[in-house]
Amino acid sequence: MREQVRETIASKAWARWTVLAIVSFTMMAGYVVAKEMSPLQYMLEQTAGNGGMGWTSGEFGIFAGSRGFFNVFLLMLFVGGIILDKMGVRFTGILSCVLMLTGAAAVYGTITYTSPDPMWNVPLLGNIKRQVALAALGFAFFGIGYEMCGITVSKVVVRWFSGKEMALAMGLQVAMARLGTALALNFSLPIALNWGLPKPLLIGVFSVGVGLIAYLYYCTMDRRLDKEQGKQDTSQGEDEKFHFADMKITIKNPGFWLITLLCMFYYSALYPFLDFATKLMISKYGVEAQLAGAIPSILPYTSIVLTPLFGAWFDNKGRGATMMVIGSVLLTITLFVFAMPLNSSWIAVTLMCVLGIAFSLLPAALWPAVPKIVPMKQLGTSYSIIYYIQNIGLMLIPIVIGKVLERNTVGEQVDYTHSLVIFGIIGICAIATATALLWMDRRRHYGLEDPNIDKR
Repeated sequence: MREQVRETIASKAWARWTVLAIVSFTMMAGYVVAKEMSPLQYMLEQTAGNGGMGWTSGEFGIFAGSRGFFNVFLLMLFVGGIILDKMGVRFTGILSCVLMLTGAAAVYGTITYTSPDPMWNVPLLGNIKRQVALAALGFAFFGIGYEMCGITVSKVVVRWFSGKEMALAMGLQVAMARLGTALALNFSLPIALNWGLPKPLLIGVFSVGVGLIAYLYYCTMDRRLDKEQGKQDTSQGEDEKFHFADMKITIKNPGFWLITLLCMFYYSALYPFLDFATKLMISKYGVEAQLAGAIPSILPYTSIVLTPLFGAWFDNKGRGATMMVIGSVLLTITLFVFAMPLNSSWIAVTLMCVLGIAFSLLPAALWPAVPKIVPMKQLGTSYSIIYYIQNIGLMLIPIVIGKVLERNTVGEQVDYTHSLVIFGIIGICAIATATALLWMDRRRHYGLEDPNIDKR
């Protein structure tokens, strides 16, 4: 079957790189929406007279964590993974784009057309503003499509680049996603300060709409690949079809669970840190509001350049598990230094550059490592489990950090020490997990230290 795939359109360089560009753009649009509210924390917490909504740090933390509510509590990521393995990348990708568009539009509509009051009592969350609750609900719907799109794009890359430049392709896809994060961090707050709070949210809605149109074009190429493989209208052959019974092989694999836990610890330290980083630059390092998002954006901009380079290294030289250990160590050291009483903006810039290396190194090795451990026919469901566990951290940590910051706020002064130490402790867990994965690879011979490109 694999030889047959090599003789199709997927064997043509222009075709697979075009596919990568299309699906990466769609994912990038999702990343714009995922992080466009993070720099706006500063404005959201201002009073209505100052152009804000009067949110608290705790309420912002609830909103930031709400992206994972449905994925965690309603098990939507499991559903998405099963849909992906059963229905294929075309149906699942379109569905995920529609959900992202619906959720992004709901957040925009809530911020634009509703007032913060009255207060609502929400189970498990307590008393929060109506506007926060409605925006969180829209963001939770967006989160279903966002995570579903992530596992779909990952499977698309594996489908078109298996046996070829897979780590480089995944690195470039991650770089495009980071570009979306960088654009959101860099420009959301300046746009909101100059043209009003809802304007960057409207740009996010437009971006996801364009991403949906782009994905529809990809579907025409994917349909051609199926026809050339003689599969007509389905994305899997008999040897690639998903069966629930096969999942027990993956579930019993310790390497799969180590990859899953590493993903949770790493991203639970990094992404929630970015959610609060813009206000951190203003409160701790004295950066002007117009420029405050530019320093956190160093991190994704750095990864745009380095992630593909590290991916190419993994393709040609291997050492994927070692890369994950080094990335976890850099992440943890940087977060602990952020917690120190060093308030120079130049220190913040330097730390962001180092964090950018960690932000590039580990993902460049982690995502291409999954197909080495998990069979293709279980890949969608396996990615969904990884993303599900990841979403538990991404949901809980922003809520915890928001509450910690509330308790450490006196007037306009915010003490970030405790919250940054929490991030650092999560980083220590990532180091331990990555080290265990390296040890397990040596025992089980997953091939994580081997190159991806088959040069035979």
